[in-house]
Amino acid sequence: MGRYIVRRLLYMMVVILVVSIITFGLMHAIPGGPFSREKALPAATLKILEERYHLDDPLWKQYVDYINNVLIPHITTTPPSTALADDCLVNIKIGKVWIRWMNFGPSYKSRSRTVNDIFRDNLPISAQLGTMALLVSVSIGMPLGILAALKQNTIWDYVGMSISIIGVSVPVIVSGPIFVWLFGVALKWLPPTGWGAKPPYILGFLPSTLGWDFFKFAIMPSIALGLGASAIIARLTRASLLQTVREDYIRTARAKGLHERVVITRHALKNSLIPVVTILGPLFAGLVTGTFVTELIFGIPGMGKYFVTSITNRDYPVIMGTILLYAVFLVIANLLVDIMYAYLDPRIRYD
Repeated sequence: MGRYIVRRLLYMMVVILVVSIITFGLMHAIPGGPFSREKALPAATLKILEERYHLDDPLWKQYVDYINNVLIPHITTTPPSTALADDCLVNIKIGKVWIRWMNFGPSYKSRSRTVNDIFRDNLPISAQLGTMALLVSVSIGMPLGILAALKQNTIWDYVGMSISIIGVSVPVIVSGPIFVWLFGVALKWLPPTGWGAKPPYILGFLPSTLGWDFFKFAIMPSIALGLGASAIIARLTRASLLQTVREDYIRTARAKGLHERVVITRHALKNSLIPVVTILGPLFAGLVTGTFVTELIFGIPGMGKYFVTSITNRDYPVIMGTILLYAVFLVIANLLVDIMYAYLDPRIRYD
């Protein structure tokens, strides 16, 4: 298993490199640039801006410089400065030596902020919302799927699958405004917009307190975002569990006289979770890195807004940084899924 994890981490670097090349190429292939305006800037001003951000360099040099700043750690004895061009996401001091890593560069539109500033301020909020939504989707989807499978072709099965169909059919752009109007405006049970967690965060993204001041803002967006995912999880759980309970080893366990609860929880359920765990990897990566519609409806200052606006504004550093961050989350989530496979099914071995 250890060799497999090391091998996958090496593959991860290759994947990140390929993603960066494709993103960089497509980004510069789109007509226009970060300083294109409806009313064109004077040529002298445009030249100064391009020289400042090195956009007048050849594309291959721009890419090599970017990869050098982002992916390659730099070891130096000089402490970090407050300059925008010197902002690294990782700064580790070992003795008199500084290890500095992940300088995503300045934002072309937010002139006083770097991409790392945007990540520090907004990514923890998206991560908190995504984690809460994932917990909601698993808490609703798995029990519904298990109940529907164990009570197949009964009222419980029909109710569970009807709820899952509604969850898939009603997107956040519909359920979100309904929640805001009903619980935030009409009933005034919950605040309609905003987010309760404030920095500093534990481990960089966890809220420092988990009281009502946090949950009253998180309940509505987490449920609205988690309903669609819970429907997918419920249908996958039901289908996988129905297939598993018809396997020969389940019939053998029942023939040996094991209690039905033991048969389901210890044998059937564990093996039926593999398809569910498979979908949780990309689902987690997608939720954690920001969801534009949910954040817009509930007025949450997350990463989704910055990613969408960066594309229309041609803010190259924010586009590259967000996509690379999503790719890292996705690759790590898939690695954790593969490790979970070995735990759920002892027949799976990687060494």
